[in-house]
Amino acid sequence: MAALEQTFLELFGHKAEVLAEAPGRVNLIGEHIDYSEGFVLPFAIADRTYAAIARNNDGLVRIASQQRKSRIFTIDINAVKPGSAGDWEKYVLGVIWTMGVSSGVDILVDGHVPSGAGLSSSAALECSVAVGLNSLFGLNKTLEELARATQKAENDYVGMPCGIMDQSVSLMGRAGAALLLDCRDLSTESVPFDVASAQLELLIIDTQAHHALVDGGYAERRASCESVAAKFAIPSMRHLTMDLLDTRKSEITETEYIRARHAVTEIQRVKDAVAALRANDFETLGRLINESHFSLRDDYTVSCPELDVAVDASLAAGALGSRMVGGGFGGSAIALINAEHIEKVKEAIKAAYAQRNFKAPRFFTSLPSEGASAQLLQSN
Repeated sequence: MAALEQTFLELFGHKAEVLAEAPGRVNLIGEHIDYSEGFVLPFAIADRTYAAIARNNDGLVRIASQQRKSRIFTIDINAVKPGSAGDWEKYVLGVIWTMGVSSGVDILVDGHVPSGAGLSSSAALECSVAVGLNSLFGLNKTLEELARATQKAENDYVGMPCGIMDQSVSLMGRAGAALLLDCRDLSTESVPFDVASAQLELLIIDTQAHHALVDGGYAERRASCESVAAKFAIPSMRHLTMDLLDTRKSEITETEYIRARHAVTEIQRVKDAVAALRANDFETLGRLINESHFSLRDDYTVSCPELDVAVDASLAAGALGSRMVGGGFGGSAIALINAEHIEKVKEAIKAAYAQRNFKAPRFFTSLPSEGASAQLLQSN
């Protein structure tokens, strides 16, 4: 982090007061159900976004990126409100706004979570800034409060109607475990996720078909679930069963039916996946991962050719399970693989991509990692 401190000093002319960091995430299972008060099972990855922050006396918010040192975005603190200027900076501004910061701040970020890969680079950015501001200003917000604040920043400031999973695991992740998150009350439970002892590995496949979720596709699917809940007079998909859904199918559109079917079945798959992990039953876990992808592909229609090819090639090469992760329309997939077969699976995916003239995929692995943290520096 010394390089980040040095760049901060060079850009802003004074020292950083706090250094913060937050990870991206992979969701093992439980996709597109966090906004339906469902259960999700993500884990924090090793790749992180870092933020150096200090107060200033100018009444300005100045934001820069280690990846774009030539540009400093500047706005008056009193102008920080939804609808103001900014590109990626809106993720930072939204956090400043939701946390009620009223004095000028300088912020330098250094992102190492691949953008557009479905690994929640946006939540890593938001949470690194949030824990930094929380520490710098002594706001004493709990992790749950920070999760809701960063979700609100993305919902109301950026305009992306995401659920709360990504921010929660970025803040609350634990090394060696997946995080069973109840998206209704944000209660959590660590579920040991030790694939290595079973001679397995979780391969992360960045399709390089980079997505953008603010184009309306995500919002449309969320709206379908909310419409079903309203027509059935229930709070959310969490309160729906397949029996009720099938009985009242005539009251909703076909699109609403298949969207709701995904939500109901995916919530159950998360519960079944937790049971499988606790029993070290990785064969069942693989089957559930596959079923999740098929539901996302067919009922939620958020997959894309690059994701489907990655999944199909992984399974054909012997993976126990494979699925798209993240919001969809691009991004990454995961594959649960016997460790000795990992190179075989990579080669199969690369060959399938080359055959279709897709951009070559990227591969990496990650063990479950710790969540966000902040460190106050010695005063200037």
